[in-house]
Amino acid sequence: MPPVQLINPDIRDFTELLSVMADPDCKSEGPAYEMFRDLAKNDEDKNWLMQHKVRYDITRIPGRVICGEWIKTKGHYHQSAPDGFAYTEIYEVLEGEALYLLQKMDLSDIILVRARKGDLVLIPPGYGHVTINSSKETLLMANLVSSEFTSDYLPFENMQGAAYYLFADGRTVKNPRYPDSIPALREVTCHGKTLPLPFPQVTLYSCIGDEKSLAFLNAPGSFMEEYKKLYLFT
Repeated sequence: MPPVQLINPDIRDFTELLSVMADPDCKSEGPAYEMFRDLAKNDEDKNWLMQHKVRYDITRIPGRVICGEWIKTKGHYHQSAPDGFAYTEIYEVLEGEALYLLQKMDLSDIILVRARKGDLVLIPPGYGHVTINSSKETLLMANLVSSEFTSDYLPFENMQGAAYYLFADGRTVKNPRYPDSIPALREVTCHGKTLPLPFPQVTLYSCIGDEKSLAFLNAPGSFMEEYKKLYLFT
């Protein structure tokens, strides 16, 4: 169950995903997934989030296959924070299972992160990412991000999606619009793994009020050594 009431969704229509699908002529219609932004249980939590420039969101993605691909988010990169490093973001799987496809802006590293209920996935600076629901069950995930952050979808739109497409029949296909020199998809799992301190160790909503564990969201450049300890890189 989500920790907050889900109201006023921002609905991503399927037609908005055509620019990142393997088949740009794919025919489908209707809502693809829902985003619930800037949530809080009460005024106290809301005020703390506002004062610390942090946003708590939830996204709901149904279990669905579209033109052979598992349903996915559009994908985005993060712009730079005032310290010169790209904003970070952290996700928590609340229900279902997820695949997070991370690709570094310079394409030197491409990671597929397998996550399930209770897992935390931290997107380090410089990585764009796509979320994929690779099951028939609904995926519900929460995220915390700086309220100063905005999503940059253009790099994914310009390349017709991420570097790899994931199909429901088990195929992983390289996007032909990317250079031949891109690395192979590197797979890691979150299962049974925790984030290094001082990053969150508990459910994301429980971190509201814990300034130390969320400091990386608005000062990403202050944690460069800690990012190297993520299970993504071990």
